[in-house]
Amino acid sequence: MNPYHPIFDDLDAARSDDCHMTEQRLLSAAQAGDERAFLELCRSSSRQVLRSINRITRNKHDSEDVLQESLMKAFVHLSRFDARSSFATWLTRIGINSALQLLRKRKKSLEIPVERSLDGGDTWEDRDIPDTSLDPEARYMAFEQSVRLQKAIRGLPMALRCVVRTRHSENCSMQELADTVGISVPAAKSRLVRARAALGKALVLSTPRC
Repeated sequence: MNPYHPIFDDLDAARSDDCHMTEQRLLSAAQAGDERAFLELCRSSSRQVLRSINRITRNKHDSEDVLQESLMKAFVHLSRFDARSSFATWLTRIGINSALQLLRKRKKSLEIPVERSLDGGDTWEDRDIPDTSLDPEARYMAFEQSVRLQKAIRGLPMALRCVVRTRHSENCSMQELADTVGISVPAAKSRLVRARAALGKALVLSTPRC
């Protein structure tokens, strides 16, 4: 695996004057909402994580996708990390679990024979299937957007933050959301509208300008 893969370019760019901070100081800063500290933790650990993931997937693009997903999971659940192991070890464990989950999903999916005909008489072997995966730069831009979104959610008032996280993390209906939070359906709808408006404004303000 090339240690200078493009997926790390933006992570390398996140290095700041605090690059010599200890992992504990970086972790404390990241858990307090410092995006640059989190990116520095990821920059120093991602190559190790990618190698571990690649040993499982044996596929370059799958490994990069799993790494992207693992970084997002680490960011979302960073507050739960208690530092009993190193950040790299924790992130590697997330990556390995995500890679294994990917393989399990694929084993459960239906297999389509290579020789199966398509409309018009072509076979899968005759048809060019476009690569729709995002390039490393686009994947990282999506990750940065997710970082900004999670930061914006943390900045919401508790009542709004609760409905947003419940709605999307549990993928529940409006009635289930209202029951979980303990409010009426109209109140739940109103809070979601207010939360989305606040998030939209926060994302616009946090998006870097060229």
